[in-house]
Amino acid sequence: MSEVDKLTERTVDEGGVLALLYFDLHGTDKDTLVHLSTGLVQKVLTQEGVVFARGEIDEPMEDNKLFSTSLELRVLTKDVTTLAQLCADFSPFSLELLEPQEFKIPVPHMQDLFMFVSSYSHDYKKYILQKMSSPEKGAEYAKSLHARAELGKKLLENKKK
Repeated sequence: MSEVDKLTERTVDEGGVLALLYFDLHGTDKDTLVHLSTGLVQKVLTQEGVVFARGEIDEPMEDNKLFSTSLELRVLTKDVTTLAQLCADFSPFSLELLEPQEFKIPVPHMQDLFMFVSSYSHDYKKYILQKMSSPEKGAEYAKSLHARAELGKKLLENKKK
Protein backbone atom coordinates (compact mmCIF):
# COMPACT_ATOMS: atom_id res chain seq x y z
CA MET A 1 0.00 0.00 0.00
CA SER A 2 1.43 3.41 -0.98
CA GLU A 3 1.94 6.28 1.47
CA VAL A 4 -0.90 8.19 -0.22
CA ASP A 5 -3.22 5.20 0.21
CA LYS A 6 -2.26 4.91 3.89
CA LEU A 7 -2.83 8.63 4.44
CA THR A 8 -6.18 8.43 2.65
CA GLU A 9 -7.32 5.42 4.68
CA ARG A 10 -6.28 7.01 7.97
CA THR A 11 -7.91 10.36 7.11
CA VAL A 12 -11.19 8.73 5.98
CA ASP A 13 -11.23 6.61 9.16
CA GLU A 14 -11.00 9.86 11.13
CA GLY A 15 -13.93 11.50 9.28
CA GLY A 16 -12.24 12.67 6.09
CA VAL A 17 -13.62 12.60 2.56
CA LEU A 18 -11.95 11.68 -0.73
CA ALA A 19 -13.69 13.24 -3.71
CA LEU A 20 -13.25 14.14 -7.35
CA LEU A 21 -14.21 17.71 -8.24
CA TYR A 22 -14.77 18.60 -11.88
CA PHE A 23 -14.23 22.07 -13.34
CA ASP A 24 -14.72 23.62 -16.79
CA LEU A 25 -12.45 26.50 -17.75
CA HIS A 26 -12.81 28.74 -20.78
CA GLY A 27 -10.68 31.52 -22.24
CA THR A 28 -9.04 33.05 -25.27
CA ASP A 29 -5.56 31.64 -24.66
CA LYS A 30 -4.52 28.00 -24.31
CA ASP A 31 -1.55 28.64 -22.00
CA THR A 32 -3.60 30.88 -19.72
CA LEU A 33 -6.12 28.06 -19.21
CA VAL A 34 -3.35 25.67 -18.19
CA HIS A 35 -1.95 28.28 -15.80
CA LEU A 36 -5.42 28.96 -14.34
CA SER A 37 -5.97 25.24 -13.81
CA THR A 38 -2.60 24.86 -12.11
CA GLY A 39 -3.30 27.92 -9.97
CA LEU A 40 -6.67 26.51 -8.94
CA VAL A 41 -5.06 23.28 -7.75
CA GLN A 42 -2.44 25.24 -5.79
CA LYS A 43 -5.13 27.46 -4.22
CA VAL A 44 -7.13 24.40 -3.13
CA LEU A 45 -3.99 22.94 -1.57
CA THR A 46 -3.67 26.01 0.68
CA GLN A 47 -7.20 25.75 2.08
CA GLU A 48 -7.55 24.79 5.71
CA GLY A 49 -8.65 21.17 6.10
CA VAL A 50 -7.28 20.00 2.74
CA VAL A 51 -4.95 17.04 3.26
CA PHE A 52 -3.95 16.72 -0.39
CA ALA A 53 -5.14 17.63 -3.87
CA ARG A 54 -4.01 16.49 -7.30
CA GLY A 55 -5.36 17.81 -10.57
CA GLU A 56 -5.45 16.40 -14.08
CA ILE A 57 -5.92 19.00 -16.78
CA ASP A 58 -7.28 17.99 -20.18
CA GLU A 59 -5.56 19.39 -23.26
CA PRO A 60 -7.39 22.67 -24.09
CA MET A 61 -9.49 22.52 -27.25
CA GLU A 62 -10.08 25.45 -29.57
CA ASP A 63 -13.44 26.37 -31.04
CA ASN A 64 -13.99 29.67 -32.79
CA LYS A 65 -10.91 31.30 -31.20
CA LEU A 66 -12.05 30.27 -27.72
CA PHE A 67 -10.35 27.57 -25.70
CA SER A 68 -11.97 25.16 -23.27
CA THR A 69 -10.55 22.59 -20.92
CA SER A 70 -11.65 20.56 -17.95
CA LEU A 71 -9.90 19.86 -14.69
CA GLU A 72 -10.42 16.77 -12.57
CA LEU A 73 -9.29 17.47 -9.03
CA ARG A 74 -8.81 14.59 -6.60
CA VAL A 75 -9.00 16.05 -3.11
CA LEU A 76 -8.79 14.58 0.37
CA THR A 77 -10.32 16.70 3.10
CA LYS A 78 -10.23 16.22 6.85
CA ASP A 79 -14.04 16.41 7.07
CA VAL A 80 -17.32 17.01 5.27
CA THR A 81 -17.40 20.70 6.18
CA THR A 82 -14.08 21.33 4.42
CA LEU A 83 -15.44 19.67 1.27
CA ALA A 84 -18.58 21.84 1.48
CA GLN A 85 -16.41 24.94 1.80
CA LEU A 86 -14.37 23.92 -1.25
CA CYS A 87 -17.55 23.44 -3.26
CA ALA A 88 -18.90 26.82 -2.16
CA ASP A 89 -15.64 28.67 -2.78
CA PHE A 90 -14.58 27.06 -6.08
CA SER A 91 -17.93 25.99 -7.65
CA PRO A 92 -17.11 22.71 -9.39
CA PHE A 93 -19.67 21.78 -12.05
CA SER A 94 -19.81 18.25 -10.61
CA LEU A 95 -18.34 16.05 -7.93
CA GLU A 96 -17.97 12.38 -7.16
CA LEU A 97 -17.59 11.08 -3.61
CA LEU A 98 -15.04 8.26 -3.57
CA GLU A 99 -14.57 7.55 0.14
CA PRO A 100 -16.10 6.75 2.52
CA GLN A 101 -18.81 4.54 1.10
CA GLU A 102 -21.11 5.46 3.99
CA PHE A 103 -21.02 8.55 6.17
CA LYS A 104 -21.17 8.45 9.94
CA ILE A 105 -20.85 12.06 10.93
CA PRO A 106 -20.70 13.15 14.58
CA VAL A 107 -23.30 15.73 15.57
CA PRO A 108 -20.74 18.52 16.13
CA HIS A 109 -19.47 18.05 12.55
CA MET A 110 -23.03 18.15 11.21
CA GLN A 111 -23.64 21.34 13.19
CA ASP A 112 -20.49 22.85 11.66
CA LEU A 113 -21.67 21.84 8.20
CA PHE A 114 -25.13 23.33 8.61
CA MET A 115 -23.75 26.50 10.20
CA PHE A 116 -21.40 26.89 7.24
CA VAL A 117 -24.29 26.46 4.78
CA SER A 118 -26.43 28.90 6.76
CA SER A 119 -23.68 31.50 7.04
CA TYR A 120 -22.70 31.23 3.38
CA SER A 121 -26.33 31.46 2.29
CA HIS A 122 -26.90 34.49 4.54
CA ASP A 123 -23.83 36.30 3.19
CA TYR A 124 -24.88 35.57 -0.38
CA LYS A 125 -28.43 36.81 0.18
CA LYS A 126 -27.12 39.92 1.95
CA TYR A 127 -24.78 40.68 -0.95
CA ILE A 128 -27.56 40.29 -3.52
CA LEU A 129 -29.98 42.40 -1.53
CA GLN A 130 -27.44 45.15 -1.01
CA LYS A 131 -26.47 45.25 -4.70
CA MET A 132 -29.93 44.87 -6.19
CA SER A 133 -32.12 46.83 -3.80
CA SER A 134 -33.07 50.44 -3.99
CA PRO A 135 -31.58 52.63 -1.23
CA GLU A 136 -34.95 52.52 0.58
CA LYS A 137 -35.14 48.72 0.47
CA GLY A 138 -31.48 48.51 1.53
CA ALA A 139 -32.21 50.70 4.56
CA GLU A 140 -35.26 48.57 5.37
CA TYR A 141 -33.15 45.41 5.19
CA ALA A 142 -30.47 46.94 7.46
CA LYS A 143 -33.18 47.91 9.95
CA SER A 144 -34.57 44.37 9.87
CA LEU A 145 -31.10 42.91 10.51
CA HIS A 146 -30.61 45.27 13.44
CA ALA A 147 -33.98 44.25 14.91
CA ARG A 148 -33.07 40.56 14.57
CA ALA A 149 -29.74 41.18 16.29
CA GLU A 150 -31.45 42.99 19.16
CA LEU A 151 -33.97 40.16 19.56
CA GLY A 152 -31.14 37.63 19.62
CA LYS A 153 -29.33 39.68 22.26
CA LYS A 154 -32.46 39.77 24.45
CA LEU A 155 -33.02 36.04 24.06
CA LEU A 156 -29.44 35.32 25.10
CA GLU A 157 -29.78 37.61 28.12
CA ASN A 158 -32.99 35.85 29.18
CA LYS A 159 -31.33 32.47 28.77
CA LYS A 160 -28.51 33.48 31.14
CA LYS A 161 -31.02 34.39 33.91
